[in-house]
Formats: sequence, C-alpha cells, structure tokens
Amino acid sequence: MRAWRVAVVSLALALAVVPLPQWWVEQWYSRGFYARLQPVASLVSGVVSIALLDVAALALLVALLWWTVRQFRGAGVRPAIRRVLAGWLVVASLIYLWFLAAWGMNYRRVPLQERITYDSSRLTRDRAFEFAKAAVQQANALRPAALSDSAAAADASLAHALIDVQQRLGLAHVPTLTEPKRSLFGLYFRMAAIDGMTDPWFLEVIVNPDVLPSERPFVLAHEWAHLAGHADESEANFVAWLTCIRGSAAARYSGWLAAYQHVASGLPAQDRRALAALLSPAVAADLIAERARFARSSQRVRVVARGAYDTYLRANRVEEGIASYNAVVRLMLGASFDSQWNPQLR
Repeated sequence: MRAWRVAVVSLALALAVVPLPQWWVEQWYSRGFYARLQPVASLVSGVVSIALLDVAALALLVALLWWTVRQFRGAGVRPAIRRVLAGWLVVASLIYLWFLAAWGMNYRRVPLQERITYDSSRLTRDRAFEFAKAAVQQANALRPAALSDSAAAADASLAHALIDVQQRLGLAHVPTLTEPKRSLFGLYFRMAAIDGMTDPWFLEVIVNPDVLPSERPFVLAHEWAHLAGHADESEANFVAWLTCIRGSAAARYSGWLAAYQHVASGLPAQDRRALAALLSPAVAADLIAERARFARSSQRVRVVARGAYDTYLRANRVEEGIASYNAVVRLMLGASFDSQWNPQLR
C-alpha cells in the first residue's frame, strides 16, 4: 500500500479512536469551520432538486463494482482480493474523513445540557405528567388553526424561528436552510419508518413524503436543527421543539404534539390513559393516523434499520444509541425556562 494510502487509513483510524477536547471541537469546528462551511455547502447542494446523496451513492457503487471486477482480470485470486480489500479500506477511510469534516465532528461538541441551566432534580413523574398535560392543552387549542396553515407558511415560520432559537442558545451560527428533498431511497424510508435524514456529506435535508401534516413541521425542524450543527438526536429534538413552538399555528401544533408523545411515552400506563382522555377528538384522530402510517412500515426492516442506526450512533460516541431520541425528555423537563419558553443559559 502506498504511503498516502497508509496515511489516509491511519488518520481515519486515529480520529475514530482518539478523543478530542469538547471545547476545542466547539470553538474551532462547530463555531468555526462548520459554521462557515454549512451555508456554502447547503446553498450549493440546494441548487438541484435531486438528492446529491443519491447521485453520489449510485456513482460510488458503480465505480467500486467496475474497479473490483478489473482487479480480477489477468491476476491471481489472492493478490486481487488483497488489492480489493486494501482499496475498499482506503475508500471507506476517505468517506469517513469527509463525514467528519463536513458534519460528523459536531457529535463531539460541548453538550447542550452544559450550556443551559439544567437541574436533574426536575426529572420527576409529577413534573412529566404536568408537562404532558400542558402539551395536550396546547395541542387541543392549536388544532383548529393548524388546519388553515399551508406547508409553505409553516416552513417559512420554522426558518425564522430556528434562527431565533440559535441566538437564544448563545450560538452565532445562522444556518442556510434549503427546501427538503425526496430520495431514491424513499421506499426504504417508508418500510423502515424513517421520517427524514440530514445528508452529512452534502448538507442537504431529505424528508419522507409520507409524513403527515401533523408530523412534517417537527420532522423538518429536527433535520434543520441537524444542519445547524446539533448532531445529537436529543438535542436536535429539543431544538426542533423550541423552533416549532415559535412558528405558525401548524408548526406549534406539531411541536406540542411531538412533545406530548415523547414525554407521555415514559409515564406509567395509568398516566398515559389519563392524558389520552384529555385529547380532543381531532387531536386523537391525528395520533391514530400517525400510528397507522407507522404500522404500514415493515417490522423486519425497522429492526434492521434501528440496529444499524444504533450502531452508527454509538460509533459516534452517543452512548445511548437510538434511545437518545427520547432523551430529549430530560432536556424538556430539566431545563429552566422563562414565561416564553426560552431556555435560560448558564
């Protein structure tokens, strides 16, 4: 293996295992390099309506297959296998380094919990019940007005709201937010019950076209929060909720409905039944429709997808893995807010 290939693989391995100080990542990467890269990369990728991730994945697959076949022409099997494995290792290392540089280092920034006023003693059953009850009341009140909002109006309100949330969290990065795209992997999204994703290489957002109007604003705000540099799923959910409740009626409804589901899911059965009894018929119908959409996915595909994503998150030092999605409850309950639901900073 040539020296440059050894260097690439060694650098990728080193960055994968060597811990970097969170303050350094926060200052020099998240608030520095990434804050300058993201607006440009998202603006460029947003010029085309197709997902560049699809194009790159297909091109890479074709190139690798073509190159692999060539290695077996006119050569022994064992030398060819060694060259193929070495080549694949170099390609994987380059993709990983691109991932880290373009977005992935955000997993190692200072946790949001350390930047806001947070008290773990607030994580009680009573507080969770009261929070979920307040979310139900908000959802019930917002449901009629949410029907009159267009998707475009909701998206525009989310974009302005996310910038406001960033400023209130003491983050100067103003992300460039482009329209969500569809993907050739839409069928996989549907079968795996994946609502959306942020492409960490081209910094574009992909949203499952099957998400319902009651879900879409929160899903989009979650992916835009990723674009803003909030890699951790719990933090992206927290920022998405803060963003939604500052948006249009449809966005606020989606945000409070998502908050209710996250918090209520961790409560005892009797508490969940008591909260469900408070839901208006229209809100209950939306929740039934969301569960029906989830039921149309494939359990086998979901299990495989969740397992793969859990492994991915843990590899990026998210200790809770996929359970970090619901870890947002800790931020919702443990943070201190003012009367306008602005989190107080340390």
